[in-house]
Amino acid sequence: MIGINRIKTWILIAAMGGLFVLIGAMLGGRSGATIALVLALVFNFAMYWFSGSIAVRATRSRPVTEQEHPQLYRIVRELTQARQMPMPEIYVSDMLQPNAFATGRNPQNAKVAVTKGILQILDERELRGVLAHELSHVANRDILVSSIAAAIGMSITFLARFALFFGSDDEGGGNILGVLFAWILAPIAAAIIQMAVSRSREYQADESGALLSKDPSALASALLKLEETSKRVPAPSSVSPAQAHMFIMNPLRGGGAMRSFATMFSTHPPTAERVERLQEIGRQIGAS
Repeated sequence: MIGINRIKTWILIAAMGGLFVLIGAMLGGRSGATIALVLALVFNFAMYWFSGSIAVRATRSRPVTEQEHPQLYRIVRELTQARQMPMPEIYVSDMLQPNAFATGRNPQNAKVAVTKGILQILDERELRGVLAHELSHVANRDILVSSIAAAIGMSITFLARFALFFGSDDEGGGNILGVLFAWILAPIAAAIIQMAVSRSREYQADESGALLSKDPSALASALLKLEETSKRVPAPSSVSPAQAHMFIMNPLRGGGAMRSFATMFSTHPPTAERVERLQEIGRQIGAS
C-alpha cells in the first residue's frame, strides 16, 4: 500500500506540473510556458528551504530540552533509532488545540513539534503513535513533496491573476477563453490536485507510522481523541490555510466525516477512513 500511495502522489504532482505549464502556454505561448517553469522552480526552492522556520514561527513553537520534556525525548529517540534516522529538533507550541506537525527540508534538518493541547489529552501509547506518524513524514520526504505541490498550486493562481490584469502575448498561445479558463478553473483544479496530494501523504504517514510504532490502534485512538477535542477548542488564528496540510489533524476545522464534494477540498482524509485503515493494518500485523 505504501508503494501505491507513493506512485499516486507523484502522478498527482506530475499532473499539477503539467497543468501549470499548460496554463503558461495558453496565456503566452512558448514564452509563457518558459516563464511558468521558471516561476515554479523559484517557488519550489523557497518553499523547500524556508518551510521549517515559517511553520515554527506561525505556531509560536519553541525548542525544548530533554530536562523539560523527558518523555517526549525518550519516545522520539526510540523511534528515530528504530527508523535509523537522525534525531530531529523538538519543539512545543503553546497552542491549546491538540495537534502535531513535522517540518524541515530533509531528515538532517527536521523539526517535530507538538502542542500543549496534545500533551494534555494523549497517553504515552497514543503520543508514540502520533510521533511515529510525524517522523514518517520526515523519513518519507513528505515536507518536500507537500512544498512542491503547494508552490505549484500558488504559482498557478498567480499566473491566472496575472493573466487577468495583464493579458497575454500575441504568439498565438493566448486568447480570452484561455484567460477565463485560467482565471476561473485552473486554480480550482490545482487546489483539488494539491488536496489529493496532501491526503495521499497522510494515508502513507499513517501506515508508515503504524508500522514504525507497531501499534496501529494507538494512532487510531489518538486520531479519534484529536478530532473530538478539536471540536471544542477554537482554531488557532496564527495558522493559515496554506499551512494546514502540515498537521496530523487539520487545525482549522475538525476531521469529521466529510464526504464527496467537500472531501476533494480537504487537506486530510476523513478521520473515520483513517481509523478504518489503521484497524486493517492492525489485523494484518496481528497488533492489538
